[in-house]
Amino acid sequence: MPIPPSRLLKYLLAGMAAFLAAGPNVALAQAPDSVISQPGTGPASTFRTDRPSSPGVQPSDGVGVFDRMGAKLPDLPPEKDYKGPIDEAYGAFQRGYYLTAMDKALPRAQLGDPAAQTLIGEILSQGLGVKKDVKSAAFWYGKAAEGGDAAAMFKYALILMEGEGVPRDKVKADDYMHKAAEAGNPSAEFNWAQLLIADNPGEKGLRLALPFYEKSAEQGIADSQYAVAQIYATLKDLPEEKKKLAREWMARAARAGFDTAQLDLGIWLVNGVGGPKDYVKGFEWLKLAANGGNVAAQNKLAHLYINAIGTAPNPIEAAKWYVLSRRAGLADPALEDFYLGIEDTQQKAAIDAANKFRRR
Repeated sequence: MPIPPSRLLKYLLAGMAAFLAAGPNVALAQAPDSVISQPGTGPASTFRTDRPSSPGVQPSDGVGVFDRMGAKLPDLPPEKDYKGPIDEAYGAFQRGYYLTAMDKALPRAQLGDPAAQTLIGEILSQGLGVKKDVKSAAFWYGKAAEGGDAAAMFKYALILMEGEGVPRDKVKADDYMHKAAEAGNPSAEFNWAQLLIADNPGEKGLRLALPFYEKSAEQGIADSQYAVAQIYATLKDLPEEKKKLAREWMARAARAGFDTAQLDLGIWLVNGVGGPKDYVKGFEWLKLAANGGNVAAQNKLAHLYINAIGTAPNPIEAAKWYVLSRRAGLADPALEDFYLGIEDTQQKAAIDAANKFRRR
């Protein structure tokens, strides 16, 4: 059985900057009639009314599709029960008997078994039961990659990008990442899609990357599910059946615990993007992301509480979430004006609630 590979991509995708600055942004743009930032019509009796409003002030738009790309990928879903022949080395590894796994794998690795070579690379790279040896790990990953092991090709590509234990070699790294993606490694598929976008800024890169995002998304990579959702919702000339699936892919990423997907799904539900509006569910997803520490979601949640969207109006909760997002560095003049307009006792209660907040 293959070792679930590390999914840490440490490759900066500077090529996307030009596209996001010059072309259509894949991130959800704040529509002029977006209910998530419009003044609400709910009861306002708990707010002071002796302050002028701030017309035209809009909150930030949240997190775009590529803001999280390049971060550590979420874990893959649980593997299905294995029905094939038993590999004693891998069995020992999975039970935590790392020295036994090494002893059983080494003779096979020396004879050119790529799976055994990958296993040794994993043990050495993490220092599992043995002294961590990055250089030796790179050697065995390289041998396994030469032998066609998809997990090793992905891991070796990352090593070559980083120059950890071997000289940095982008050309060779890209080649192995491509091969691993073509071999069906879901993390490599995601990262190869990233590299295609980096090397092909604009719509061309998105179209080249989409098939790899789709394959990776089908295998449970939440970042890929998120990218598929955003691209389906944005790219022109895609088949209508794909566009109709944008919200479902966003929901899959959100259910996997990807907080940015939870944020965007909440916004989509409130604003009716990719399907009918559902204020209550939109509120619930934004609250889940906010409780997980997503600053943009905390900002949006404050607006929902003020405008009674999907929930009853609650000035203290609104102020609490604003205080938390402001502490994290997200400025919002409209929320600041709201905060200064509520009673002093409400401000104190909101600050007390923010001080007690713990991510969950």
